[in-house]
Amino acid sequence: MTASENTENKPPVCGLVMAGGGARAAYQVGVLKAIAEMMPEGSVNPFPVICGTSAGAINASALAAFGINFHDAVRRLHFIWNNFHVHQVFRSDALGIAKTGAHWLAALVLGGLGQRNPRSLFDRTPLRELLRKYLPLEGIQRSIDQGALHALSITCSGYDSGKSVTFFQGKHGIEGWDRARRIGVPGVIRLEHLMASSAIPFIFSAVRIRREFFGDGSMRQDAPMSPALHLGAERVLVIGVRPKEKVHSKRVSTTGYPSLAQIAGHVLDNIFLDALETDVERLRRINNTVSLIPSHHLKEKGVTLRQVDVHVIIPSEDPGVIAARHAHHMPAAVRFFLRGAGVYKNKGNNLLSYLLFEKA
Repeated sequence: MTASENTENKPPVCGLVMAGGGARAAYQVGVLKAIAEMMPEGSVNPFPVICGTSAGAINASALAAFGINFHDAVRRLHFIWNNFHVHQVFRSDALGIAKTGAHWLAALVLGGLGQRNPRSLFDRTPLRELLRKYLPLEGIQRSIDQGALHALSITCSGYDSGKSVTFFQGKHGIEGWDRARRIGVPGVIRLEHLMASSAIPFIFSAVRIRREFFGDGSMRQDAPMSPALHLGAERVLVIGVRPKEKVHSKRVSTTGYPSLAQIAGHVLDNIFLDALETDVERLRRINNTVSLIPSHHLKEKGVTLRQVDVHVIIPSEDPGVIAARHAHHMPAAVRFFLRGAGVYKNKGNNLLSYLLFEKA
């Protein structure tokens, strides 16, 4: 529905979609800071519908929890990201890294350790404690009750069901949905939802929510904008974390086999970034199609498709290139651990851009 079709003369509901990308989510905070600077001090959250996935889920929850004052919410986010260190996200001390490496080595050599098999490369206990201390999730309901928020959604990927599950907390009467490989489930957003949504496969361990283990919400999320539309958004701002691909990018000849880090970075790009671009392209195609059909024909046939204004903001510079410039800020133990995977070789810095939670 466009503004001209809004018969109640109410402004269209704006939705904010923030996708995953690990440390790349710092870019989202930069965009939010720019938006806040264009608004009067003390303004209420301008996005009644907020949807987050992976690291974007943490940013989304912070906005929702402090929705009464958008500037305050953005200032809190900016303070955290502007003072981030890797050790606040996952264990990066020499002892912790050594224990993890020894655990994986033992499992590989001994053909597994039964119930004590390693679950991830890094231990995220520090992030859990950081969120518990600085992110009062009870503020989400307060924002809803005071009219500053219509709904917040956090998307996770179920390892058992294979479905993309969107947990949402919103105003009374919002119903869930059930589509092919994706469902919407109402409930109270808790810390477990944030930890599960940001659990990058292999790198961070999965989290159990009720009867199922969940991992990073970007996996199998074929339609990242779908939750915002289900929750009533009529206009959508998407904050991506990958620059626009060059149309005529030159293919170069390579002789060496790709490093493990290069392969991992390629896989993470596919998990985090490709679905969002495809979904935006699909939505714009639907908008063009709907615009060619007279509205009375749509009503006669019971077609529920509507035009949705979408705006996408993406980095002007590749986060992988930025990460490479600041690779030396990674803790020494982690650098040693990742060097063998080829992170510091050609094109291995893409993986680094997902893990470099450093203020630089």
